[in-house]
Amino acid sequence: MDHINLAEKLVTIAKEKNLTIATAESCTGGLISSAITSISGSSSVFGYGYITYANDAKKKLLGVKSKTLDKFGAVSSETAKEMAMGAVNNSGADFGIAVTGIAGPTGGTIEKPVGLVFIAVSDRYSCFVEEYRFDGYRDSIRMQAACAAMELCFEKVLEY
Repeated sequence: MDHINLAEKLVTIAKEKNLTIATAESCTGGLISSAITSISGSSSVFGYGYITYANDAKKKLLGVKSKTLDKFGAVSSETAKEMAMGAVNNSGADFGIAVTGIAGPTGGTIEKPVGLVFIAVSDRYSCFVEEYRFDGYRDSIRMQAACAAMELCFEKVLEY
């Protein structure tokens, strides 16, 4: 399923359940927000999209702690969790989707290779984080991450 169809599926279920969504994107750089807002009527469920590529932006806009970034790095489950929770807390949305990862082709290490992405989905009470390892070039990794994030959020909204 392509990213626009995934966004439409997510917007439809959020509308049905009268829930709102905010995004906190790092390596996807707005791909999720763009896909969601390409759906007519998405403004009823989507009001906030944070693109926090730099660590300072993660701290200032989402409340990610310096301690978290220093100890675990920007690409970590801990940072993804704080990003998603910050999106919910700062926007008032029911759900937050956060993505942080290494899209490459540079920036990878043995411990954190290119294609490593953490996706978090948070509601006001809990947060779920999943680790992914995507293959391909930069644009492919970014698109795979955006699609996986929307699919994961769809699953969590469906359970709500």
